[in-house]
Order: sequence, then C-alpha cells, then structure tokens
Amino acid sequence: MSKRFEDFIKNNREEFDEIEPSADLWSKIEQSLNMPEELPKKLETKTFSLAFVLRVAASVIVVMGIGFGIYLQSQKGAKTVDLAAINPEYAKQQMHYASLVETKLTELKSVAKADPQLYKEFSAEIAKMDSTYKRLNADLATSPNQERVLRAMIRNLQVQTEVLNQQLSVIEQFNQMKKDQKDEIKNI
Repeated sequence: MSKRFEDFIKNNREEFDEIEPSADLWSKIEQSLNMPEELPKKLETKTFSLAFVLRVAASVIVVMGIGFGIYLQSQKGAKTVDLAAINPEYAKQQMHYASLVETKLTELKSVAKADPQLYKEFSAEIAKMDSTYKRLNADLATSPNQERVLRAMIRNLQVQTEVLNQQLSVIEQFNQMKKDQKDEIKNI
C-alpha cells in the first residue's frame, strides 16, 4: 500500500471502529458450522432399455424410408417434358391425336359387352402400341433429339387412331352382318 493510505488509516482508526457487528453474529456463524450440510440432489440418470432403443431406431428408419420414397416419386414426376417448349405445333398434334385415341378406346370399350373375345384381341394390339408410346414418352426427357422423339410419338398416336378406326369398322361390319342374318331368318 502507499504510505499516504497507511497513514490515513492509522490516523483515523477510531472512526473506522465506530460500527461493530452485533453480539449474536458469532452465534449464528457457529450454528451454521454445526449444521450438517445439505448435499445437492443428484440428477437421476435415465437408462433406456434395448427394446425402447430398437423401437426408436425402427421408427426413424421407417420415416426415412417414407421420405425417400416420396422423394423418388417427386423425381419421377419431374421428368415430364413440356412438349410446347420443344415444338408448339407438334404439341398440338400430340394433344389432338391423344384425345382421338381416348375417344376411340371409349367406343371400343362400349362394344366389349357384345363380343368380349373380339375386344380382347383388339385391345391387345392397342396395348402393344400404347406401351411403345409410353416408352417413347419416357425417352423424351433424356433424348438429345427431342423433336424426333416427339414426331415418333405423334406417328404412334396416328397409327393407333388408324388401327382403332379399322377395328371399329370391322366391329360395325360384323354387327351389320349379324343383323342382316337375323333379318333373313325372320323373313324365312
């Protein structure tokens, strides 16, 4: 300490001793020393059973699997290509022929009740062409020459339309022939 500070304390010692602690202060200190100290509570450690851990792990795996499946589905749907961006004219033709094929297929299905065997044969042919169309549609996203694939898709739809028209014509002729035979039998 500095000399001045020590001198100040020595000269004013009486003024510092003016306030004294209470008499019961020492007794309170003694009581607190004699009291047994309370130990802080130990935190309870939690243990998990193996079954619980396995259930949690299985739940996490299931949730991750579902998430991955959804991700794959979204990626599968993302592969569709905007046909109008490739060639707007071809896109219009594709829409036109696709709607024609749907209309003709609906007509063909209405005839299925009259002759299921004939419908089965006709629908097998259309199914083959439709699988080719779907394969072309899947290849469209990765093809370096998308316009060429789009033309092939349109040509496939045109052929499907022609085949469906021929099939419907055959069915109509077949039904007309049946009707004529019934009329001849009635006339006899």
